Amino acid sequence: MKESQTTTAKIRVGTLADRAILSGPLEQRRSLLGRARSAGLDHVFVADHISFFTGFGMDGMIQAATIAALEPELDVHIGVYLLALRHPLPVARQIASLCDSAPGRLVLGVGVGGEDRHEIEICGVDPATRGRRTNETLIALRGLLSGKATSHQCEFFEFEEALIRPAPDPPVRIVIGGRSDAAIERAALHGDGWLGVWCSPKRFSEVAAAVDAPAKTRLIPKPSDWDHGLQVWVGLDTDRTRARGRLAKAMEGMYQIPFERFERYSPYGSPSEVADCLAPYLEAGCRHLNVMPITDSPEASIDGVAEIRERLIGL
Repeated sequence: MKESQTTTAKIRVGTLADRAILSGPLEQRRSLLGRARSAGLDHVFVADHISFFTGFGMDGMIQAATIAALEPELDVHIGVYLLALRHPLPVARQIASLCDSAPGRLVLGVGVGGEDRHEIEICGVDPATRGRRTNETLIALRGLLSGKATSHQCEFFEFEEALIRPAPDPPVRIVIGGRSDAAIERAALHGDGWLGVWCSPKRFSEVAAAVDAPAKTRLIPKPSDWDHGLQVWVGLDTDRTRARGRLAKAMEGMYQIPFERFERYSPYGSPSEVADCLAPYLEAGCRHLNVMPITDSPEASIDGVAEIRERLIGL
């Protein structure tokens, strides 16, 4: 079972909602989510893609709502939502509707994509504008989710006196993903935290400090406690060679890039070994982990991430 509220506030650990959870038989999906809850995991997370490389994709908002309904005691994270590909009004309505049925359980990660520019182009968006689009949409979304009449005009869209009610209560936490300087500035100006990926603990600490630096143009108050997170692929097996092989195959299939480009940021081995690799990120300011486990079964993935969580709390 979960530790005390004080302990879990320090570090929250969740696992990826894989295909067995998202599209398997209904009873299997409920069983796996129940297993995650019983094992003490704090959340599950989903990704978001329209058509990634080979046509692979999923709608993060729809899947988050599905999981929230299937398992009412787990939080749901979206990591990361491609906000630039959507108009802020329907996104605000989706969030408000989800939060009306599952208040306080959604953490929205926002990113611009990057590995597949074609995915952006086929949605009618110039990839060169996606950063500016994301910034403008974040500003508009914050206003819409306040429940107050909101107007916005920019180079990409405009609307006047739009109302989205009921407003989420409590407000949705928005964490900004990305490794670029622009993404870090976006987190400082528009986020409740930064969602790191493929970075060292030292770099994580540097970014956490940069995000907390005074932001004169921030339109919303700084959070009292930044909710920085790390999204990380891991290979889990007592045999490190087998763990590496599975992880390399999965990541190369997803990103079409040699595994060696990711290896130093993607730990593999037993859950205890992986937890020891992740512990320095907690010292660097990480408050939640989205763990993408590669194992030989959905059950092993859930149990392995739960063991990572217990090890981290013990450390």
